[in-house]
Amino acid sequence: MGSKMIVRPPRIAAGSRVALVAPAGPLLEHDDLRRAQELCRALGWEPVLGRNTAMHEAWFAGPDEARLIDLNWALTDPAIHAVWCIRGGYGVTRILDRVDFDGSTRQPRPVLGYSDITALLLALYRQAGCVTFHAPVARRELRPFSRTHLERVVASASAPGTLGRPDMPQGVLVPEQGRVATLAGGRAEGPLVGGNLSLLQCLIGTAYLPSLDGALLFLEDVGEDAYRVDRMFSHLRLAGLLERLAGVIVGRFTEMPARGADGAAGLDRVLAHYLEPLRIPVAFGFPIGHLDDQWTLPIGVRACLDADAGTVELLEPAVS
Repeated sequence: MGSKMIVRPPRIAAGSRVALVAPAGPLLEHDDLRRAQELCRALGWEPVLGRNTAMHEAWFAGPDEARLIDLNWALTDPAIHAVWCIRGGYGVTRILDRVDFDGSTRQPRPVLGYSDITALLLALYRQAGCVTFHAPVARRELRPFSRTHLERVVASASAPGTLGRPDMPQGVLVPEQGRVATLAGGRAEGPLVGGNLSLLQCLIGTAYLPSLDGALLFLEDVGEDAYRVDRMFSHLRLAGLLERLAGVIVGRFTEMPARGADGAAGLDRVLAHYLEPLRIPVAFGFPIGHLDDQWTLPIGVRACLDADAGTVELLEPAVS
């Protein structure tokens, strides 16, 4: 992460004012804002809409400046207790260099989202030292599994312990069945760092990627062919980012064909090529990514991966 101390934001308690913002892609469904507000209320939180959330310009939820205004307001307004991104999409990296990281440190607050929001989560952890949350976005239905894990991580100041898996028995099972498989066995501890592979890769060489030394790297992606995933892993390896990892937690790479049109190998061989030589614990198929049932993972919090059992345990609380 650099030299900054880790900061655990306050838990999201009942009645907390939660800013709903769209710093990346536009809201494409008329009911997205209504669903996001209803979801906040169902969790006992008070939704506060960013004033530009309903805008739409090209691939974005409004012009860069409009999205930046909403995001910096949500990160710095003393009346806001948490920030929940309504969707991912594309657009965070266009405004990342103008985010008020210094302002956000005056009153740290949980920031939630995933996919394109990975860039914001990692940048806040690197620049402000604040734990952030790879979590469901606010516009979709929050199924019981996802809700349970979200509340355990962001609403309680005690260590959540071992994370569960939806309808998954104990043991090592193949990921094609939606379960966890071991690539390299063993146990490893370290701070959780990661998110969407495409966004993590695009932060290489910038001031917004945290150190991966000693980290448990968790990864997911959507809509990427295996050769593109191979290229991204190749970039991470060439940049020296895989050399000192403690372990790797691979989530789900959804909407990926098992084999490309040219008959090339799928994800399993890509993972084996880059991760087996590291001689560290690696398991894949975890409920992380573009899924209906997904974990909430706190970036910066120490965890333990048991690659043989296919479990991840949070060793400390994510909030204060």
